[in-house]
Formats: sequence, C-alpha cells, structure tokens
Amino acid sequence: MTLLESTLLDFPRTDREARGAARARLDQLTMPHWALGRLMDLAEELAGITGRTPPPVAAKTIVTVAADHGIAARGVSGYPREVTVQMVRNIVRGGAGINVLARLAGARVVVVDLGVDSDLADLVGEGKIVDKKIDRGTQDMTRGPAMTRAQAVRAVEAGIEIARELGPTTQVFGTGEMGIGNTTPSSAIVALYAGAPIAEVTGRGTGIDDRQLAHKVAAIEKAVAVNRPNMGDPIDILAKLGGFEIGGIAGLILGAAAQRKPVLVDGFISTAGALIAAHIEPLSRDFMIASHRSMEPGHRIALKCLGKKPLLDLDLRLGEGTGAALALHLVEAAARILTEVATFAEAGVSQAGG
Repeated sequence: MTLLESTLLDFPRTDREARGAARARLDQLTMPHWALGRLMDLAEELAGITGRTPPPVAAKTIVTVAADHGIAARGVSGYPREVTVQMVRNIVRGGAGINVLARLAGARVVVVDLGVDSDLADLVGEGKIVDKKIDRGTQDMTRGPAMTRAQAVRAVEAGIEIARELGPTTQVFGTGEMGIGNTTPSSAIVALYAGAPIAEVTGRGTGIDDRQLAHKVAAIEKAVAVNRPNMGDPIDILAKLGGFEIGGIAGLILGAAAQRKPVLVDGFISTAGALIAAHIEPLSRDFMIASHRSMEPGHRIALKCLGKKPLLDLDLRLGEGTGAALALHLVEAAARILTEVATFAEAGVSQAGG
C-alpha cells in the first residue's frame, strides 16, 4: 500500500459531538446570541475539526513549499525564474513578508524544497529547509505534461510526509508557496474544476501588463489542449498542468486532515492545491479553512468551487503563506472566545427575556 493510499484509508470525518458541545456553550455566552458572528462559526468549526472542546490551536506552523516551473520560460511572469531560489534564501534569513507576519502570529515557518531549480545543499545541511526535491522544476506544460504521473504522486506524498513529520509539534497548519510562474498552472487547474473560461480565471500574478496577460491566457489554453487532462483523475490533472508545490500543498492538507488538524489555506496557488486535495478525498474539505480572498480573479472562483467563505479580504497578492499567517489571529481569537468568555450561568447574568 502506498503512502497516499494508507492516508486515505479510514479518512476521518469532523466530530459532530464536539461541534455540538461547542455550539451549546457558544449559545450561552454573555452576549446577544451569536454576537461575534463568524468568529463563533469558526470556534464551532475548530471544535468539529479537532474533536476537542476547547480546540488546541497554540502550536502553529506555516509550511512554505517552493518549486520552479517550466512554463516560466514562456514569459508568463513579471519576474525571472531565479527569483524563486533568491526568495527561498530570503525566507530562510527571516526577511520575507511571511517571516514578519508569522512572527507576529507566534508561528514557525518551515520551508520545503520540492522542485527549486538550484542546489540548496547548504541550506539542507544547515537544517534550514526540508529537502523533498523531486526535480529542478516542472516541464513546459505547453509542450506536454508538466510532470510524470509518478512525480505527481511523489509531490502529494511529500506533502503528506511533511504533515506527519511536523504533526507532533503542530496543532494548526497554514499553507504557503514560493515559485515564479505558479499562478499559471493554478489558473489551469481552477479553470478546469470550475468549468470557467481560462481568461476569466487568469490574473496578473506578479503584475504583468495586458500583452503579457493575453500571452499567459494563450499559454494555458494551449497547455489544456495539448494535454487533455482526465477530469475524473486529480492526479492526472496535477501531472499534466500542475506544479510540485501545488501537489505538495494538496498532500499537506490531506496529511493534516488525516490527523484531525485544521489547515488554513492561503491564496490562489494554495487553493489550487486544496482543489486537488478535495478531489482526491472530498472529506478533506471539512478540515480546510479559507484564510483570505486574494486579488487574483480566479481565487474567488476557486473558493466557490471549494464551498469556502474566506475569513479575510485584504486585497493580498503575495502568497508565501502570508494570508494564512494573518488568519491565525482569528483562529486563536475564536478558540479563546469559546473557552474564556463566561456563560450566563457562570457569570450570574440574566438572559434576554428572563
């Protein structure tokens, strides 16, 4: 039995009893009924995911998965491919946006190399990144599959491995990514699952102009036509049109959900990974929390496909796990509301209509 198969075996469901206990307490808090709205929804959701009231959320890890893309050579990004490795080193040094926001949230950042087109042996040797490299980037998906099926499975299983390795010291996971060109495969995946026109789903990514955007749309259209992915097979879609980090994020979600741990899904690329995970195992959706809605037009469409309403809408377009890091504050707030706000009986306060 493969790691993916064993992970999907007896996949958990959220805990209705724990969710009910959380709701019963939330119904009795010293405030007008459900006065804190979606924070109270989130508290109930966290109890159902973890199977515990109060839900454990103190130990937080953002996993930033890095990989390069063959499609980047087609000029679909405003930045050159070498920025991927440069930003990996910046994150390791603590100088990126994700580092600032993770520190503020009390979360650690773990960088995973699934396919960076560079030798990162020095960082691996120093224990500063996790080495799960499959290849030095994917292939150009306009010419054929981005990766082999075996590589696609390996990407997903690498994410599962990361979830298992970090699981003993993590109560809440956040997804993140780094990879120049990765909004292009993400747009392809979202367009397929949404049944939406590629032009409607595809955005400007790192800030490309109108001419580059039209070129990017055309490249995705060509990739879909060349590869003819099997819509009933998420591994086939990942292999033909995806990226190593997208597969890794899908696996991370599956691995975390299998441990009954909530996963804060970051932006557009992470949500493409979440769609792959959801089509591999539909029950995994219930363990995902949409952290925010980004500026990418396809992100709104992707979230609708997942049936998720984002916690934040701040016009973010960075990635790295930054939206997930910001949403961690709301996760902790929700858990504290559930546990620290007194009930009417505990506080000796009369209820409405009493």
